Amino acid sequence: MKNILILGAGKIARPLVGYLLNNRDYRLVIGTLDVPRARKLLDEHPHGKVLSVDVNDRAALEPLVREADVVVSLLPASFNPSLARLALAHRRSLVNTSYTSDEMRELDEAAGREGLLLLNETGLDPGIDHMSAVRVIRRLTTSGGTVTHFTSCCGGFPAPDANTNPWGYKFSWSHRGVFLAGRNPARYLREGKVVEIPGASLFDSYWPYQVAGQGVFEMYPNRDSLHYQQSYGLKAIQGMFRGTLRYPGWCSTMRAVGKLGMFDLEEQEWPRGTTFCDFTTRLVPPGEGSIVSRLTDFLGLRVDSFVIARLEWAGLMSDRPVPERRAAPLDVFANRLAKLMVYGSGERDMVAMRHTFRADFPDGHTEDVTSSLVETGVPFGDTAMARTVSLPAAIATHLYLQGEIRATGVQIPTLREIYDPVLDELEEQGIVVKESSTTTYPGPL
Repeated sequence: MKNILILGAGKIARPLVGYLLNNRDYRLVIGTLDVPRARKLLDEHPHGKVLSVDVNDRAALEPLVREADVVVSLLPASFNPSLARLALAHRRSLVNTSYTSDEMRELDEAAGREGLLLLNETGLDPGIDHMSAVRVIRRLTTSGGTVTHFTSCCGGFPAPDANTNPWGYKFSWSHRGVFLAGRNPARYLREGKVVEIPGASLFDSYWPYQVAGQGVFEMYPNRDSLHYQQSYGLKAIQGMFRGTLRYPGWCSTMRAVGKLGMFDLEEQEWPRGTTFCDFTTRLVPPGEGSIVSRLTDFLGLRVDSFVIARLEWAGLMSDRPVPERRAAPLDVFANRLAKLMVYGSGERDMVAMRHTFRADFPDGHTEDVTSSLVETGVPFGDTAMARTVSLPAAIATHLYLQGEIRATGVQIPTLREIYDPVLDELEEQGIVVKESSTTTYPGPL
């Protein structure tokens, strides 16, 4: 029986745990500080146990890694490089769902030399987006096509029947991670020219984007699109864009939040008795008048704007006490919203992903392909976010333990030996990426 060490038991963990427990050949150890949540995930299954583990405590973590056949990390991305180094020290492979950092890439040679796999970005976005995109690109190129334009976007938000707050958002994954992503710079390719977006200007760059059957969303750039040009095999690309989807109004609100400094990561003292009105007041320039009037002046907004209404709804100008004594503004802000933007009993979330491709062929015809995935959560069951993020990681872990993934080094799931079986198994689990295409032939000269 093979041992799997799972670190983290947060919002996305349950489908992964359930999938792996369905295989009788695996014994699961879940290491987490949230022991009650993890015990609910196992539901007294005889092949699972929970241990209270602080991942910063190497002495406690080391024997668990040594005893595992593979390590699965559901932790925030910042923990993964040190965990990967520990795994390598004990000749263990690692699977995670987070973006690949430069620090992780530096381990490629060492992992390859030891014949070990450090598999990153095996979730939804990043994850299913990579796998489904590369599958289409491979089909187009092996048919003789040259992909010239590629757009990909993905987002998670409340399903329409659960969209019940003014922000159009509820948390189905790490609330801190949502806002940390709003600090990232972005880069993409438009008509052969590279467009650079500084992190401070991220929410100035957004566009309406329609997803068939779901309505119009906002799309804004997601990190460095060009980073994936080589791994996607896009040699003659003229346009390449990866974006994030949200309900309308999100970007204007996040732009205001960023201007206020609520994305700042420098810790500050919030003495006992500090209110959220005090918190917000500290972030705007000194002046006369109410906090609302000072906000509208600073942000250049009308007093009746929906952005001000959202800030008021969140209680950011209220006399409610700030619970943190020492914390970064981002954490005060994110923790406040996390208390308000929760899914009620039976409410469903939704994830939407959409790719578009254009490929030119030697005979002059052009093929436009659309690839899309829309999933909603199960009322009183797993969220769509949990299923689409954790099931790819669970499937990849299973494939690795069965010897069906032989790749080594630092990888993302753009290798055919990974994406084909993972996508096929996801279809068996009811997560289906649908494709449609149109072909245009040149007219008479």
